[in-house]
Amino acid sequence: MGAIFDLDGTLVDTCASHELAWRALGESVGIPVSREFFMRFFGRQNSPIIQALFEENGQPAPDTATSEMLAIRKEDSFRALVAENFPIMPGTFQLLDALHANSWRLAIGSSAPQVNVDFMLGLMSKLKSNGSASPSQFDAIVTGGCVSRGKPHPDVFLEAARRLQLSPNACVVIEDAAPGIEAAHRAGMKCVALCSAGHTIEELAAADLIVHHLDELSPLRLQSLITL
Repeated sequence: MGAIFDLDGTLVDTCASHELAWRALGESVGIPVSREFFMRFFGRQNSPIIQALFEENGQPAPDTATSEMLAIRKEDSFRALVAENFPIMPGTFQLLDALHANSWRLAIGSSAPQVNVDFMLGLMSKLKSNGSASPSQFDAIVTGGCVSRGKPHPDVFLEAARRLQLSPNACVVIEDAAPGIEAAHRAGMKCVALCSAGHTIEELAAADLIVHHLDELSPLRLQSLITL
């Protein structure tokens, strides 16, 4: 069996850092970023967010080169904020260790850029002196750059299952946002929603299971969602 984890807002509580980084980017181009806008797009790839940011404020979307430059600026700001106080989710290490000990295959399925995923997994590794939460614990790491379509399309999770060498129905996704829940279901997978910062139970209602903390999960509870 396989467990595919989103990263932002699921293993790491990055909501506040992402919001601050988007607000800073908006200020730099003279466009305010509202809380509503941020939460509507949180968990998606940068390109469609930047396009919507401009178009919803009556401005033409930037060309590809400019959009990529803005995305790099935003992510540089984000990583600087996260590095100041790395907000690991309570229960992250315990759940990953338990799944690993029970022979689950583990993957990251994130819309984030590869550099962000590597950065955060590196910080996770440093947090545990025994290294049990190191990136090597994951059998597959799929990021936004690995697929052509981001969430809510199922591509990230389907690619993760392929790399785990498991059928989609043998995998369960742990997510924190509605686009990720939709992507999991479109991939033919069950989905657990973590109701983390900035989200509501109503927003996550489509999930197969909703929890408020990772320590509510165990290998047995995740296994109960998988029907083979």
